[in-house]
Amino acid sequence: MTFQDLNLIEPIQRALKTAGYQKPTPIQAQSIPIALQGRDLLACAQTGTGKTAAFAIPILQALQEQVQQGGGPRRPIRALILAPTRELAIQIGESFEAYGKFMGLRYATIFGGVSQHGQTRSLDAGIDILVATPGRLLDLMGQGLVKLDKIEFFVLDEADRMLDMGFIHDVKRVIRQLPTRRQTLFFSATMPPIVAELANSILDRPEKVAVDPQSSTAERVEQSVYFVSKNQKRELLAHLLNTEDIPTALVFTRTKHGANRVVKELDKKGIKAEAIHGNKSQNSRQQALANFKSRRTRVLVATDIAARGIDVDDLTHVINYDLPNISETYVHRIGRTGRAGASGIAFSFCDEEEMAYLKDIQKLIKLQIAVTRDHPFPMDKEMEAPLAKAPQPTTNGNGRENRGSSTGKSRNNRGYNRQRGNSNGAPTANKREDARY
Repeated sequence: MTFQDLNLIEPIQRALKTAGYQKPTPIQAQSIPIALQGRDLLACAQTGTGKTAAFAIPILQALQEQVQQGGGPRRPIRALILAPTRELAIQIGESFEAYGKFMGLRYATIFGGVSQHGQTRSLDAGIDILVATPGRLLDLMGQGLVKLDKIEFFVLDEADRMLDMGFIHDVKRVIRQLPTRRQTLFFSATMPPIVAELANSILDRPEKVAVDPQSSTAERVEQSVYFVSKNQKRELLAHLLNTEDIPTALVFTRTKHGANRVVKELDKKGIKAEAIHGNKSQNSRQQALANFKSRRTRVLVATDIAARGIDVDDLTHVINYDLPNISETYVHRIGRTGRAGASGIAFSFCDEEEMAYLKDIQKLIKLQIAVTRDHPFPMDKEMEAPLAKAPQPTTNGNGRENRGSSTGKSRNNRGYNRQRGNSNGAPTANKREDARY
């Protein structure tokens, strides 16, 4: 199938060709025809599968056809896309700009952490499409600067992440301001009960699309785990960056302080690294991301606010410096590599306190992640005992262990049901690090 087979208008086809798009991904091929019919859509597909184009293209086409039919060049806001993080909102806004390059539609992206002056100027000029994070949107609505009473298209993107970050009440406040008659497109990487309940409350007889198995990891991502003591993780990270072929690496830590500390240690060892997290200003975060995309910075160290909002071409490695204590977060993290058909590698460090997290992750993805034991900082064998009975991965021709990948479907959604801890009672991470904006 090609994009021409989807009956897209010429300006969109020209923009897609300019952007180097050749054929639609499965989520695009299934979702775009449904959305073009004006139907509500419930789509479940993992990160990196092309969801943004799946909702942006039909919205652009519908709005452009209305303009051509005499609906006027502006200008109440007619399409709203709600995203959980600043990075994802910016990414979506850039996609609308790219796909709508040869149209006369206007777009704006609003998010917190920066002055609202530039954003309000865009709103005052009149826009057709608004991409927003919940906190800044509600703030501007409260000031009377944004009205949603003419919305015809509403997209809730990364719904599971939105709820996981504590946005459920903000999302519901926004939805109450939308017209009843609208088209709603609902996208989520996973579909635990709380997300399904929200979908049922806002969708009208939706068509359902599920491209990849629920909570599965990217098929092309090779995964391995390193057992290492907590106080030797920084040494192991530097060792891998110095000895493995790692052109770029996105490293995830559990806390902002941990991210800053890892950057400091890598800099001491001559490895160029920058951090991106909720305590950084928006300008600093965007500069760090730009440096990483251009490969001026080899290593980007991030907390989980970036798990869905970073889209970097040819990202080769994701490294879980700290294992996440919510299993689904692991899926989102490693999904930053192996995107758009490319291959990728995910390393995970597991210390003695994280064994339960590893067990939960393996239950969720229905895969025994390969253990890499040949490294200079092995954990004491007694500490490894809880996983000692696990089947060991086979080795390939050069004696190196084969790393796992997963396509299995999972029914384990406990990460979303545990509000105060995981199965062994450990406290959850700070989900609201970027919560208001």
